[in-house]
Amino acid sequence: MFRKFFINCQEYIENYNIHLINTLFLSFSLVIIALGALMITVESALPTFIRKTFRYGKHKCKDDEHSLANKLEVPKSWFAHFYIFAFGWSICAFYLVLKGMIMHSTAPDLVVIFLDFIGGGKNERKVLIKSNEALIATLLMTLQCIRRFYETNFVQIFSRKNKINLSQYIVGYLHYFGTILALLVNTEGFVKDSTPSTFSFAKITLVQYICLALFHFSWSQQWKTNMIFVNLRKDSKTGKIHSEQHLLPRGGLFEMVSSPHMFFEIQMYVAIMGILPQSLTWKLIVIWVTGNQIVNALLTHKWYKENFKNYPKNRKAIIPFLL
Repeated sequence: MFRKFFINCQEYIENYNIHLINTLFLSFSLVIIALGALMITVESALPTFIRKTFRYGKHKCKDDEHSLANKLEVPKSWFAHFYIFAFGWSICAFYLVLKGMIMHSTAPDLVVIFLDFIGGGKNERKVLIKSNEALIATLLMTLQCIRRFYETNFVQIFSRKNKINLSQYIVGYLHYFGTILALLVNTEGFVKDSTPSTFSFAKITLVQYICLALFHFSWSQQWKTNMIFVNLRKDSKTGKIHSEQHLLPRGGLFEMVSSPHMFFEIQMYVAIMGILPQSLTWKLIVIWVTGNQIVNALLTHKWYKENFKNYPKNRKAIIPFLL
């Protein structure tokens, strides 16, 4: 029965050229832009469910504590779960890309069939990403997933009171599921009748080297920013946790914006987009990530100003000097 259902879905996708990953990130982008704009401009007029979906952690919406939305909340510490998933998923993708280049072999048939299914059908899937670009981009995404896995499972200190909406928890999985697949869906060796090309440093362009530098800078600075958060809750002498309260962060880019970690997140995805200039899917991912980070940063900035009387007036929400 399942096989028949899969075949029917596959035929439907082939007939109508439905690109499931593009549809996913286009939907995410439209929702975050539309509802995010409403949250920033007319939040008080929105239903509690929508407000609770966008607000979590320190800027959680506290209206109607007995609403159905509260029953659909999970601990914020569950963020660690989808980084465990992203850790394994990204390593699998990197392994397949690296193996294909070393062995000069195409991806396993099951992988190609699955990519055909979620990438618009075998007749529509074209090679847009060269092996060189895919290996670099997949390595960068894998490094980010590994670091976030380590941070959320072994370093970050989550408040036991903080919750996130179940929808945010599910979106976290879908984001990493689709993002990793976006690195493969139009890549040499993963498209029918294509084979991986040989890796060469000579093939890396100046723009791609600049993107690598941008990624490295943003990646390392996001780590430093997250450590500032961690150290706010630790005793500087003993290293033991002394508080789960949200304190005023200082140092680094915090002197200019309220959410530098979100700013660096955007820059990392933009850097990978520069390495994969032909990928429409990655452009949609950047739109989604940028919209999501900006909305969250604006809500966080508002919370800081409401809860700290002497909050620095020169700090912007997420982009230095601009926003």
